Amino acid sequence: MGILDTLGEVAGAVAAVEGAEKLDPNAGLLTKGLAAVAGFKGAGALEEMVGKKEDEAAPADDSQS
Repeated sequence: MGILDTLGEVAGAVAAVEGAEKLDPNAGLLTKGLAAVAGFKGAGALEEMVGKKEDEAAPADDSQS
């Protein structure tokens, strides 16, 4: 799922840049770049956390069957 992870991270970066532009329509290149990096890293961290939660829940579901 490498391509899906990358697409999620890119979507996070785009969303962060859009948010920065909404907050400050005159945002400079540095601000937009920092927002993109933060969105990229944040989306990646969120995907890892969700993946860990799914992995932890899977054995518990199998033991109940």
